[in-house]
Amino acid sequence: MKTAIINIGTIVSGDWRAPFVPGDAILMSGGLLEKVGSVDKADLEACDLVIDAKGVTAVPGFIDSHVHIAFGDYSPRLTAVGFLKDYMFGGTTTAISACEVHVPGRPSDVEGVKALAVAAKKCWDNERPGGMRVHAGNVILEPGLTDADFQELAAKGIWLAKAGFGSVTSPFDYVPLIAAAKRAGMITNVHTGGASLSLANSIYGKHLVAMQADVAFHVNGGPIAMPDEDFELVLKETKSALQIVQAGNIRTALKTLNMVVTNDCFDRFLIGTDTPTGIGVMPEGMIKSITEMSCLSDHPAEWMIAAATGNVAEVYRLNSGFLRPGRDADLLLIDAAFGAPNKTALASIKAGDVTAGVACFTAGIPRYIGRSRCTPPPMRIPEVVKNLRPQTFDPPALLN
Repeated sequence: MKTAIINIGTIVSGDWRAPFVPGDAILMSGGLLEKVGSVDKADLEACDLVIDAKGVTAVPGFIDSHVHIAFGDYSPRLTAVGFLKDYMFGGTTTAISACEVHVPGRPSDVEGVKALAVAAKKCWDNERPGGMRVHAGNVILEPGLTDADFQELAAKGIWLAKAGFGSVTSPFDYVPLIAAAKRAGMITNVHTGGASLSLANSIYGKHLVAMQADVAFHVNGGPIAMPDEDFELVLKETKSALQIVQAGNIRTALKTLNMVVTNDCFDRFLIGTDTPTGIGVMPEGMIKSITEMSCLSDHPAEWMIAAATGNVAEVYRLNSGFLRPGRDADLLLIDAAFGAPNKTALASIKAGDVTAGVACFTAGIPRYIGRSRCTPPPMRIPEVVKNLRPQTFDPPALLN
């Protein structure tokens, strides 16, 4: 399917160092971005679908690096059905599992956690709720896992490992497990702060320094943040990406943001949700955190969008997250909400208002065009000006 979007007001790249792409058009083909900035007459003539954006803003689809999935589009913790499809309508085009800890009766023995990770990955490789990409199979680190186990898992496609929910006696017991997972080429993640719903061990700065995980999950608390004095220690003594989440402490989220900017390491700043958890199901969790971090700080909205897109893609080695040729065609069209005092998406975010979703594409396929069912109504709605694909934009009809 070849699709063009024209008359875009602003193109946000996902790269905080060069946050805008000059131009007003995007071309997608074969699931990838083919052109970003401009298209020509021949491109439009070759398209199956042409959309007039009516001056709204294009951004990369949000990558939520902390979603508590299980099997299927269902949250056992909150008995919520269809929440991932709702998250897609809230702007999340990629969900990364924070480990399948919410699976009822989840195992804690070595063979059990290996089997759970492999089953989760293989199931989610075949399932895209609403068109969303789900990266699952984040193996839960348990005592007894060996280098051979991690190598076996890696050979089966497992590339994520999570510390914080295992049956350890001390957080320091995760140090050799993280090292072994890294040797197998996995991206390692670690619970940070006080205990969460699962009564995980509290993990603080000294533990994070010893572990040297790739990503320190919810440094602002999931839901309880680590002590203030630990933040600079983790920044200076590790190379971990620092993830802040909607389900955490907003004061320490801002502390983390200002700290990474001051120390010129904004690349390490990631925005996620840590949902569904006790805070609930939050389809707008990503845009809400983007908005809060921008309006409560001196930093621009386009940087916060990068923290939810390009920064995450770089840390997790994904091909999405940027509006650049050759990248996955996962993108959103957003606008100021109807009745908002500011008339563009970026100005609204900076003023503290969440935006309205008006279109979502994953793998270059339109998942909806018009008004999102999970955001406020927009100022403007894009118009389909050419459509050679007679089907509606209903996700099930377009997944094949």
